[in-house]
Amino acid sequence: MTKPLSTPILPPAMLGILGGGQLGRMFATAAKTMGYGVMVLDPDPQAPAADFADVHLCKPYTDQAALQQMADSCAAITTEFENVNADSMRWLAAQGLRVSPSGDCVAIAQDRIAEKTFIRNAGLATAPFLAVKNAGDLPDDLSAYLPGILKTARLGYDGKGQVRVKTVEDVRFALSELKHQPCVLEKMMPLVSEISVIVTRTRAGEVVSFPPAENEHANGILDVSIVPARIADTVTARARDMAMTLAERLDYVGVLAVEFFVLEGDELVINEMAPRPHNSGHYTLDATLTTQFEQQVRAMCGLYPGKTDLLRPVTMVNLLGDVWGEDGSEPNWEILMTAPNSKLHLYGKKEARIGRKMGHFNVLADDATDALEQARAIMETLGNQRSA
Repeated sequence: MTKPLSTPILPPAMLGILGGGQLGRMFATAAKTMGYGVMVLDPDPQAPAADFADVHLCKPYTDQAALQQMADSCAAITTEFENVNADSMRWLAAQGLRVSPSGDCVAIAQDRIAEKTFIRNAGLATAPFLAVKNAGDLPDDLSAYLPGILKTARLGYDGKGQVRVKTVEDVRFALSELKHQPCVLEKMMPLVSEISVIVTRTRAGEVVSFPPAENEHANGILDVSIVPARIADTVTARARDMAMTLAERLDYVGVLAVEFFVLEGDELVINEMAPRPHNSGHYTLDATLTTQFEQQVRAMCGLYPGKTDLLRPVTMVNLLGDVWGEDGSEPNWEILMTAPNSKLHLYGKKEARIGRKMGHFNVLADDATDALEQARAIMETLGNQRSA
């Protein structure tokens, strides 16, 4: 019998997650630590989350038998990435399970046109954008959106599916290169910095946010996150308020990441959202009272969100396959293991590839600048090992 939505789900209930990558792995670790069982649905036989799950259903996300097994075994369901099948989530919810976030929220986040339109209609600022479903949607005058970035409406991440454009001819050529997929043409903004806010919201409408992370990217992939972000307190307050407002307008349940551009004059615009924990929130594993993954468990189980206080300034650094040896050999982790204020997190992936996220580390210090400098020194040493 399905529990009323107001009744908390307590250990040792089984929790299900669609997706078994590193975010699923860290969710499973949090859930198991709290005493829950974990069932993972992921078609990859080497899914990192499977190492910590009680059950790994190695099936496609649309496999009806696997979905039925989740419906029969789990008290609540979540996801670790937005490109899971939204209809599968809707079907699970129709069986009486608590599914968070909802399939409708995931569907919005899957499509940049729907996402940016929803954010704008919620009264929140975005960069000027134009939905381009085909070449016929292009007006003769694109000056309001150029120079800009043409982004595929679906499946783009870590800089994939994006082309910088300066002229109408550039846009038409880029559309051809992207095989005329539906796209968003977004005006490039005068960035001062990029930040993100991780929000947790429950079915009861309780909502909290973590301190914003200041994010730096390399080749379209997140490189480092610095917390506290080096922004004015007024910008921090507005970013947290905008992120929580978006969660409320979505009637969102779960963990939501909202990425912002900070512009000249401390103006804020929302870039995009992710309906799940986020790479830029990995600092919470070591530097806040509650992690983003514990919050994910709490939200899906109807528990009040944990406190989000920052314990110490921190820098998070992504570890890509670039620092592994060309023969796939592991880096020498001694510098990380011997630094008393650094914390290494590896994702258990079997194969290192250039640009693939293999792990991350956090460096905690007395202030953000010290943490950043120490983190960069560690990363330089790891990089030098590969080139030696």
